[in-house]
Amino acid sequence: MSQIFHPSTNTLARLSIFGAVFAAAALAFAAGIFARSSVATGVGVAVRQEVPFSHKHHVEGLGLDCRYCHTGVEESSFAGIPPTATCMNCHSQIWVDSPMLEPVRESFRTGDSLEWVRVHDLADFVYFNHSVHVAKGVGCSTCHGQVDEMPLMWKENSLYMEWCLDCHRQPEKFVRPRDEVFNMDWETPPNQLELGRHLVEQYDIENLLSCSTCHR
Repeated sequence: MSQIFHPSTNTLARLSIFGAVFAAAALAFAAGIFARSSVATGVGVAVRQEVPFSHKHHVEGLGLDCRYCHTGVEESSFAGIPPTATCMNCHSQIWVDSPMLEPVRESFRTGDSLEWVRVHDLADFVYFNHSVHVAKGVGCSTCHGQVDEMPLMWKENSLYMEWCLDCHRQPEKFVRPRDEVFNMDWETPPNQLELGRHLVEQYDIENLLSCSTCHR
């Protein structure tokens, strides 16, 4: 019986196998790059809202403390979104006819909440408690970046597990005194490791690396 396939097909078969392996590796590499890109993480991408609230104007310009709006951040697992009444404490007296603020006034009149788009939206299977991190000396800017320089809000960090673990493994690199947690002008001092080790002991900070710490 004559040979059906030419001997060269053996070479083609080997090349196709190697090609498939390299193609799979290239796809995996590309997927990894995409997963860390701003398209997937949202890092550095300003999020448009119904009302273009500027943290830069309110924090840097007017000097508002984070806790004026995010009232629950020290006691609750959620930082909290301020009710429209908080906005109207000022805007019932200033910019009262601004078309840009009409949704705020409408919300105040009707009692219907504004529809804000969440910027830092953790997956449902992740547990995070703001009050715990504040009490342990984790500054707002450590996670959220220089909010006082953001005309529109964006994510400064990916919030991926590997990013969280960097701090959980070595908290001494990141913690600061509690009275500096809300200070947007805080700069990491040259003796951060020495200061951090002292604060880790003082605040009884543990290296919590168990899965159940965040996945409950």
